[in-house]
Amino acid sequence: MEPDSDDKLPSFFLNDNKNGEENLNTQKRINKTESNETLSDIDTTKVVRSTNRIHLPSLAIGAGIAVACIFCGVLMVNMINNETMPFLDETPQKQTEIAKKQSLSIFIDNASPILGNPNAPITMVEFGDYQCTFCSKFFHETENSIITNYVKTGKVKVLFKDYIILGQDSMNAANAAHCANDQKLFWEYHSMLYNNWAGEDTGWANLAHLHEFARTLDLDFDEFSSCMSDLKWNELVRSSSMDGNTLGVTGTPTFFVITQNNDVIKIVGAQHYDVFKQIFDTALDE
Repeated sequence: MEPDSDDKLPSFFLNDNKNGEENLNTQKRINKTESNETLSDIDTTKVVRSTNRIHLPSLAIGAGIAVACIFCGVLMVNMINNETMPFLDETPQKQTEIAKKQSLSIFIDNASPILGNPNAPITMVEFGDYQCTFCSKFFHETENSIITNYVKTGKVKVLFKDYIILGQDSMNAANAAHCANDQKLFWEYHSMLYNNWAGEDTGWANLAHLHEFARTLDLDFDEFSSCMSDLKWNELVRSSSMDGNTLGVTGTPTFFVITQNNDVIKIVGAQHYDVFKQIFDTALDE
């Protein structure tokens, strides 16, 4: 079952502060502290002795120590690279094989209604989890610029697909957005969720808050509550996550940009606006 499509571009979407201010009392902000690990340098001193004889056991031990040090050094470098590698630095990849192997319907099925002009030449599909830190980062730092410069101008249309990685609150939040879509307010509720984001697994997206968000948007509360109780869109949300698995999604946010030639470009992480701009402009010039 798919939610009804609503291709209007809500004006609220360009102002993410208003909804956040209206609902500040519905949840507690949790500030996370960051810890930095420091690697201490290990000084090694080479000692040279004046001797005419080579002590073979000592030489063997020394060689063994040297090999061990080199191995440990390589291992530590790999560990550092793995820990500090920014998830944002993934390079966009042109996924022409996806278009060949998969019907383009996999990007549209089990998705949100369209944001923007349905006839826009470029389609951007986001796989996200409402509790995800980098999904929130993309929403607050990048998405409004894309909407202003590409969606409102009819060049790009946007779809959101759920990819649940952070547990039951994420599942409930995804269901709530689709329940809001029953009343033609998917994108308004989508924005409400991210404007009230307060970290991963902190309780801001629990059922009580999700119902409070519905009240703030003046949704028909009985209809919304019934939809949530019945888990009406649970299967759609699960199917959306399965679509992500089929497409090779391993984390959120992950984006697929479908060009007017049906080429598919995969973008991993909350990339900066300039990354999306370059891809959109190149695709529009084809």
